[in-house]
Order: sequence, then structure tokens, then C-alpha cells
Amino acid sequence: MADPAERIRLDKWLWQARFFKTRSLSAKAVTGSGVRVNGSRVTKPATLVATGDVLTFAQEKEVRVIRIVAPGARRGPAPEARMLYEDLAPPELRASRDPEPQVPRYEGKGRPTKRDRRRMDQTRGEALD
Repeated sequence: MADPAERIRLDKWLWQARFFKTRSLSAKAVTGSGVRVNGSRVTKPATLVATGDVLTFAQEKEVRVIRIVAPGARRGPAPEARMLYEDLAPPELRASRDPEPQVPRYEGKGRPTKRDRRRMDQTRGEALD
């Protein structure tokens, strides 16, 4: 069992580790969907967590499984927040979370470009002749 000084509220830790933008959003995630701490479902944001606890929770469209490495003292920058936990997801799933951004392609929707208008005018002119 961890020292009481090394324990922190679940909603506060989720906020400090930057899983949620605000502390109230992290509290809503705990009360709404429920978070599992070491396999047990928890619905109270004031539940205390410590180093070594495994958290399972829903974030957007995926389920996150993480192990707490440090309790954290403040909400710092993202690189500092990543030092607070270890992601237990398989490497294939982690790679699929951050796909390369897709370049938008013209699909024939919206306003045509000048080049497209010229092509349309040429085809119309040929069809009318």
C-alpha cells in the first residue's frame, strides 16, 4: 500500500496527466462512464489512486489502459504529463492512434476551379457543335 502522501484523487490525476482538458470533464468521465482501477469499477471522482495502479477508461472512441508511474504535482506541459503514466496498449494500437494526416482531395464537390470550368466549357462546346 502506498503512503497516503503519495495518493491523489482520480479526477485530479487524469487532468494532470492531460487525458482530459478540464478537471470537471475528468470528473464527469469518472461518474458517467466509470473508470476501472485495478479491475474494479469506480464512480466517485474522489477515489484515491497511487503509483502502480492500472486505470481503464474510455476516451473519445477508444478504451485506454494505463499504469500510473507517478502521482504528479502539477498540470505541466505534455512531455512532463507523459512521464506520469505508462501506456499498456499493444504497439499496433498505439501506432493506429496517431495516423498521418490525410491530404484532402478534390472529389467533384463544391465550387469547381478555373481549370475544371475550362474543361466543362470545352466538353459543352464540343457536345453542342
